[in-house]
Amino acid sequence: MKIVGLGRAGRVTAAVGLVVVLGAGAGACGSDEDAGDSYMSADKVCDGLFEGPLAKKVERITATTEFSDNGDEGLEKVAKALKAGYGSGHSWGKSATLCELSPKEREKVTETAELSFFMYAPQDIEDLRTAPGTVTYTMGKRSEARGAGASIYLECVSSQLKGSSTNPLRIYGGFSNKTGAAKGTGDDQEINMEILHAGALSVVKKLDCENNAGLPETPVLTTK
Repeated sequence: MKIVGLGRAGRVTAAVGLVVVLGAGAGACGSDEDAGDSYMSADKVCDGLFEGPLAKKVERITATTEFSDNGDEGLEKVAKALKAGYGSGHSWGKSATLCELSPKEREKVTETAELSFFMYAPQDIEDLRTAPGTVTYTMGKRSEARGAGASIYLECVSSQLKGSSTNPLRIYGGFSNKTGAAKGTGDDQEINMEILHAGALSVVKKLDCENNAGLPETPVLTTK
């Protein structure tokens, strides 16, 4: 799952995306009805992450109003993965999916949108290469978006993370839209960043990051 950056972030999320695709493919043998899937609106999916005006923007960017119910444990999994990465002693950690937006009506199981997070390596943020059409924003340590995705880099100091006052947890967040609905316009880029901001804010609040890891309560879409 290559989102925006061309460094480790792209490579790691690509591996995660492959796992998601294979898993989804394995469960696609029967119909949705056979699998007993349930569906919900954009303001209810992902444990209400997009409740409010953002729900309509999610519908626009995915061209759907009903999504599969993929459960609401994403936030717990992301927090656990980030803490594990931080405590591992390694420079980067495994990715975890916060939210998967799977439209009810889709031709392929890969036509989804997804928010995922992991601990990034220090050198990742130094890789300034970007995909064509990328717009850079001022939020976080680094943030950028394009027609089909967005990414953000944050640093978290928290009482939940021993030693983070001198060695902050490095958080990478990515949004990838593979629904085929993205038009690549400026509006799409802003919506992608708003969606990612909502996910990232929920993560830093879950971790009790000081000052929300530098994230404002509402997205600031000021470009660099």
